[in-house]
Amino acid sequence: MARRAILVRGGHLVPVEGPPLRGDLRIEGDRIAALGPSLPMRGAEVLDARGCAVLPGFVQTHVHLCQTLFRGLAEDLPLLEWLRRRVWPLEAAHDEETLEASARLGAAELLRGGTTTAMTMETVRGTDAVFHALERIGLRAAVGHCLMDRADRNPPGLRVPARHALAELERLRRAWHGAAAGRLRLAVAPRFALSCTRGLLERAAAYARRRGLLLHTHASEQRDEVALVRRETGLGNVAWLHRVGLTGPDVGLAHCVHVGRGERRLLARTGTRVLHCPSSNLKLGSGLAPVVELLAEGVHVSLGADGAACNNRLSAFTEMRLAALLQKVRHGPESLPAAVALRLATLAGAEALGLAGEVGSLRPGKRADVIVVDLSSLSLAPAGGDVVAALVHAAEASDVRDVLVDGRFVVRDRRLLTASEPGVRRAAGRARERLVARARLV
Repeated sequence: MARRAILVRGGHLVPVEGPPLRGDLRIEGDRIAALGPSLPMRGAEVLDARGCAVLPGFVQTHVHLCQTLFRGLAEDLPLLEWLRRRVWPLEAAHDEETLEASARLGAAELLRGGTTTAMTMETVRGTDAVFHALERIGLRAAVGHCLMDRADRNPPGLRVPARHALAELERLRRAWHGAAAGRLRLAVAPRFALSCTRGLLERAAAYARRRGLLLHTHASEQRDEVALVRRETGLGNVAWLHRVGLTGPDVGLAHCVHVGRGERRLLARTGTRVLHCPSSNLKLGSGLAPVVELLAEGVHVSLGADGAACNNRLSAFTEMRLAALLQKVRHGPESLPAAVALRLATLAGAEALGLAGEVGSLRPGKRADVIVVDLSSLSLAPAGGDVVAALVHAAEASDVRDVLVDGRFVVRDRRLLTASEPGVRRAAGRARERLVARARLV
């Protein structure tokens, strides 16, 4: 049977690995077949992209889909209080139904805003429900099963002994790793150094490497966290994670706001991935990550929105813009150009997830995870300027018109095709009512 072909015609192509050009993009089956100034139709379905930018789907490397229902419920608190008083009680109150509703809402927002791939960190139970939601809605994802075993640092409802947690990881791996034709993968996600015993951290790292899974945790997000880790271990946060095996190209460390020169060098030397979340760092008052210094020292950096509890949106456009602007304030207007910000949101994310050969840029042979961004809105007028700067500094999630994952439309003409948006919102509203009633927030 002939593979389905789509010709995305007449757009401003933004390949990421090369300069923008005006022309066409041909998709055959689930792969990009060609791009160029003028490609033959040869029986393809034509998608008119005149007046639009055509680029790879965004890749966000740190998202909490289980927290989407918490949007607006955890305001104006510093990190450790935010966790103790709001996020952990809400996570502990989740059941599979509320988890699935939360993940479906978050994934719908991501897809509508042009994010086609994400690495997530969920909670300690019910991760199957997140996989079920993503299988149906069409997001590409590495889904992190969260690990928390310390009796003195975690609430009882979120504490799972290491033996049980590792057994659950193996069950999830057998059930879901490579599901949806390889679109879904499992990641190992110890919450952060303060939530896990040394034994669990070491065993999680060894298990992930034995099974070829990504590792995903938080590090050096806030000063009080860093001080507590140093008081307990005698080491800086990144140095402690390195000692227990949680550094390397298969490790993503979210935030890394408070990392000194020695730890930056350690991150560079080990190839550890930094997952930068500018909106979350601002909203929780955590600080400004040294992104320019990290990049200059050879550290790999990518972007994520974090969760709706601390952002409160899941827009890659917001994170690109803030990532660039905050570094300009610190180091001058030339310090983080738009092209670098766009790369952080696309190809760098794919590299962090081990998917650089598959997604993150427009190149023949890569998977057809492609988005079309309408450039006709008032905030993008008049046309004719730098299209990359327009995408980074002026475009918004609402400008995304079409989204394809594996060559299949998941969003077309701004309408989600893989779920009913009104149904997703209604289910989320009902689930949040039940969740809040169970959580008994103080």
